[in-house]
Amino acid sequence: MDDLKACCVLVTATSYGISDPRLRTELEEQVGRVIYNTAGHPLSSAELARLLPECDGCIAGLDEFNREALSAAHRLKVIARYGVGVDRVDLEAAKERGIIVTNTPGANAVSVAELTIGLMLSLARSIPSLHAATCAGEWPRLTGVALEGKTVGLLGLGAIGRQVARRLYAFDCVLVAYDPRPDEAFAREYHIELAPTEEVIRRADFLSLHVPLTPETRQMVNADFLSRMKQGAYLINTARGEVVDEQALYEALKSGHLRGAALDAFQKEPPGPDNPLLTLPQVIVTPHTGAHADSAVNAMGWAALRDCLAVLSGREPAFRVV
Repeated sequence: MDDLKACCVLVTATSYGISDPRLRTELEEQVGRVIYNTAGHPLSSAELARLLPECDGCIAGLDEFNREALSAAHRLKVIARYGVGVDRVDLEAAKERGIIVTNTPGANAVSVAELTIGLMLSLARSIPSLHAATCAGEWPRLTGVALEGKTVGLLGLGAIGRQVARRLYAFDCVLVAYDPRPDEAFAREYHIELAPTEEVIRRADFLSLHVPLTPETRQMVNADFLSRMKQGAYLINTARGEVVDEQALYEALKSGHLRGAALDAFQKEPPGPDNPLLTLPQVIVTPHTGAHADSAVNAMGWAALRDCLAVLSGREPAFRVV
């Protein structure tokens, strides 16, 4: 479709254009009509099914693009994922319908890495609970945990894992990591010991997850996995919530086997008020906000916009997934 002015684009990513209004201006100038997500949350399959029939392209957040939603997408040519993960897009169904799916690899790596470090420090020094206690008029004396000299394990040394490692290098901690296709030159430069998954799990004082959601990684952090972690270790997950068996994590924390956990993602988002992890003071949670920093949302926005317009103009996108 070469006539962009005849196109309608759905933008479901709620932070699109917030930090850089030019993203909205550029899109609105290029295409005939833009529909924005006003719900304030990722759209369900049913919500998408009501909007997609009139859309030629979509700049997509963490919405449920399953087969049912895509069956209503009679005109859709492209889903430009605003982020790197495509686990919420049924790629097979998209391929069957001739819908191109793109993503924005590396655009949010620094932002997620910075949140990971922030969560790690918050766990180590009990920052949220100390803040709450001080505001309540208390003046507690807690002995925190220094990162210096501790072993930090990274499961995944891709774009985000590497950015985490670069920052941790300055903390004088021991870095050990697993990745199926590691960058060995990078590992040497930042003194990262590459090791099998089992060894990373066993040795880590702080274990940080940076793996994609695949059939192999879904609920890989189960009771057996957690039992193999060091007594008193911390778990940090800024990847996908489905990687973690939440009930097993609750039991490991409740028993004292793990000292704490920080989670930026959940199996169900937002988590229900009955989620037992929310009742534990040694758990720090954030609302899947790893990518929500100004530099990241701008980079994701421009990359998704360029690829969406490229497909609608009949050109090959830069970051095609299928």
